[in-house]
Amino acid sequence: MPEPTPLDEQSLPDYLRDLGLLRGEQRVLVEPAGDGNINWVRRVRAGDQSWIVKQARPALERFPQYRASTIRITCEARWLETARGLDRAGVCPAVIAFDEAARTLVLEDLGDAPRLDTVLARRAGDARAPAARLAGFLGVVHAATAHDTSLAPRFPNGEMQRLHGDHIFVLPFRENDFPLAPPVRTRAEEIWRKGDLAAQAEAAYRRYLEPHGALVHGDVQAGNVLLAPRGAVLLDAEIAHVGDPAFDLGMLFAHCWLPAAARGRPSEAAPAIAAAWEAYSDAAGAGPERRAEANRYAGIELLRRTLGAARLAAVEAPGASLAVLDFAQTLLD
Repeated sequence: MPEPTPLDEQSLPDYLRDLGLLRGEQRVLVEPAGDGNINWVRRVRAGDQSWIVKQARPALERFPQYRASTIRITCEARWLETARGLDRAGVCPAVIAFDEAARTLVLEDLGDAPRLDTVLARRAGDARAPAARLAGFLGVVHAATAHDTSLAPRFPNGEMQRLHGDHIFVLPFRENDFPLAPPVRTRAEEIWRKGDLAAQAEAAYRRYLEPHGALVHGDVQAGNVLLAPRGAVLLDAEIAHVGDPAFDLGMLFAHCWLPAAARGRPSEAAPAIAAAWEAYSDAAGAGPERRAEANRYAGIELLRRTLGAARLAAVEAPGASLAVLDFAQTLLD
């Protein structure tokens, strides 16, 4: 399929009129929405209505040096379509329209709902409820799609999966020029020199790439979770694929743990982790092996967020970085 014509602020209103979402000459306000790391994303307001519009383009929006097939937004739409029948609580955003030819997805607008990472960073609120809600929903999706051999051909998202995987499992574990504070770089060089964690990451990467297991969201990080009045809502399934269900759970664990670990008190996250695991294991029928696999993925993600390209604000101080590295290594030992 040829790549779509890029939308912009001027052409977007007419595009939405063609879709039947806007009428006549309604006054329209178009503004950026979210971080827009991967896709072009805009909020459109018209009277008392508003929508989020996402368009996939070959070059990633915030990092144009990286390119990936625009099939990623088709995979996101298909993930939402598959999950919708399993989503009684509204954990997914509602799909208003999907135009595959234009590689454009129109979603409900959740307005000013705070992100889960912002809440965790402030130490405000209790993460048990959103963690359990998300994990329980993931468990339902994983259980319903486990071993469904018809799914993999519908999710040909290998380019995004590998691009994401390289940043998680490869780049943090080999010498790099990411801006690390001297004591953090010293620890990183020790990790690179010893190589045992790199070997664990390599084995996990192989498992992550295996095209069987269940339908995986692929990017369950706190920045992709909005705390709407109805509860936590999971966004941005551009990396959706068929693979290891423990990966989704491990990403959720990592992002619940990270702010507390950065403060040197990872036990603060224990109630959220326990609630998430209870909800997940009940929904998915998973046992201790899945929990251990999730912990391994979580440890690798914590290392990635501390030593890799996608470092988070919580680890900006060297002491916070070292505390997260210590905790990550306990998960992987």
